[in-house]
Amino acid sequence: MIPRINLQTILALTLVAALGLASAACGSRAQANKKQEAAAATPAPAAVDVTTAPAIQRDLPRFVEATGSLAADEQTDVAPIVGGRVVSVSVDLGTYVQKGQVIAQLDSGDARLRLEQAQAALAQANSAVTQAEARIGLRPGQRFDATQVAEVKAAKAAYDLAEKNLRRFEQLVESGDVSRSAFDQQRAQRDQLREQYQAMLTQANQSYAAVQTARAAAQAAQVQVQQAQKGIRDVTIYAPISGYVAERAADVGEFVSTSSKVATVARTNPLRVRIDIPEQAIATVRPGQSVSVSVSTYPDRNFAGRVARVSPSVSAQSRTLTVEAEVENGENLLKPGQFATIRVLLAQSDPAVLVPVRAVRTDQTTATARVYVIQDGVARERLVATGRQDGDLIEIKGNVAAGDLVATSNVEQLADGVPVRQ
Repeated sequence: MIPRINLQTILALTLVAALGLASAACGSRAQANKKQEAAAATPAPAAVDVTTAPAIQRDLPRFVEATGSLAADEQTDVAPIVGGRVVSVSVDLGTYVQKGQVIAQLDSGDARLRLEQAQAALAQANSAVTQAEARIGLRPGQRFDATQVAEVKAAKAAYDLAEKNLRRFEQLVESGDVSRSAFDQQRAQRDQLREQYQAMLTQANQSYAAVQTARAAAQAAQVQVQQAQKGIRDVTIYAPISGYVAERAADVGEFVSTSSKVATVARTNPLRVRIDIPEQAIATVRPGQSVSVSVSTYPDRNFAGRVARVSPSVSAQSRTLTVEAEVENGENLLKPGQFATIRVLLAQSDPAVLVPVRAVRTDQTTATARVYVIQDGVARERLVATGRQDGDLIEIKGNVAAGDLVATSNVEQLADGVPVRQ
């Protein structure tokens, strides 16, 4: 038999437990009701209107990228050949000049005076030649023959006649018709005439030597005239190449010497750019390859060129190969000295996933790029890395596959899980 006190205690405890369970159940129902009311009070996110485009896969060309400064294809400092005072300058900064065009003019007074003096000396030398030729009867352009000189011909005729008379006297001496003394006299006369002939011949050759000396002096005078004429030409300063005037260094009235710079002319089409290729890419670069050049001035435009020269050796310090490229600049948009990014296009290509540039949302603070893939009417955020840009498409690396639909408008309003309406 259970004691009475214990039964009462048990009944009391049971009643308390029942009341606790009832209270807990009521509290749970109240909390659930509150959550349902809060959920009902919070509106569902509104759908964002977007346009979409599929990610595509395309082979992108490979390239080696480097930076460098553009330089003129040819640049020259123009200096005068002779010194003088500048009387006119025909060009200014930025003027385009053709090869041989006049750049500046120096005072020609001294040069003309030297020309007049040289011409007078030449006339005097030519007169001396004429006189020397006349002494031996030599006409202009006639070939010299000493035996044809008048005095020599006369002496030769007298000598020949004496020689004939001597032969005749020899026969008469043998026959006894002429005495030995008459023969000796005739022989002495023949010898004398022969000596006279030889003397005339020597004199004629000496006279011709004087002619040659006079002619040499005339030739020297002619050279002086030519030099004076060149001096006249040298006071005019011409452009040595075609190009643009990059600097005008002389002004009218200034005295310039042969070491003075009058102007600088630069040929800007094509332009040159020198870059350093990493050692591991040496085997992929060779003359004739296409290059693409971009500058910050024209961010949406690339300029075409080609590899023109390749260094025969690798730098021991930097382990790079120096390559020089030529860039077409027919529109004269590029300027020497501009900093440029150069891409040397390689023969191989790599597959890449591309999406429109406007589909990429970039956080400037964290430099994080993301795109939103649309699945079942909901935007799914994908963190990506961007690569090369090809027109209005950009390469996406990771988290996006070819064929995925990506949002291309209102991407700044999207977040992961936001419903969209296409």
